[in-house]
Amino acid sequence: MPDPSPPDAAPLLNEVHKGTWAGELGLRIVSATRDQVIGEVDVRPTHLQPQGIVHGGVHTSVIESLCSLGAALDAMAHGKTVVGLENTTSFVHAAREGTLRATATPITRGRRTQVWETTIRDAAGKVVATGRVRLLVLEPAAEVSGAKLGTKLG
Repeated sequence: MPDPSPPDAAPLLNEVHKGTWAGELGLRIVSATRDQVIGEVDVRPTHLQPQGIVHGGVHTSVIESLCSLGAALDAMAHGKTVVGLENTTSFVHAAREGTLRATATPITRGRRTQVWETTIRDAAGKVVATGRVRLLVLEPAAEVSGAKLGTKLG
C-alpha cells in the first residue's frame, strides 16, 4: 500500500475501509492528515439500540477508527504502524437520527505511544460523545497475535 502522505489521505482511507468494520458502519472520512481526521456517519436504523438512540458501540467505533487513522498517518511517515491500547468513550447527549460528524486530533505523539481524542457532534453541533484512544507505536514488521503487521490503515 502506498504511503498516504498527501495533504489529505481521505480518498485512500475510504477505499481501504471497504469491506471492513468501519466501512460496514458507514464511516466516511471527510479529511485526514497527520494532525486531524474528520469523519461522518449517517445514522441508520441498524445503529440504534432498542430505545431508539444511537448505540454506544457506534460512537466507540468511530472514536477508535478516527484516532487510529490519525496516529497511523503520523507513524507511517516514520515507517511505523500503531495498534490501540485503550479506548475511553463518554456519552454526552443522545442522538436518534441525522449525520454525526467526528473530529480527531492528537494530544501527544511520542516515539512509543500516541494519545488522540475525538469529539462527535450531531447536525446541530451539539456534542454527542467524546473519547480518547491511547495507541502503541510499533516498529516495522512488528508482530501482533502471531502475525506481522503491514501498513494497512484503520
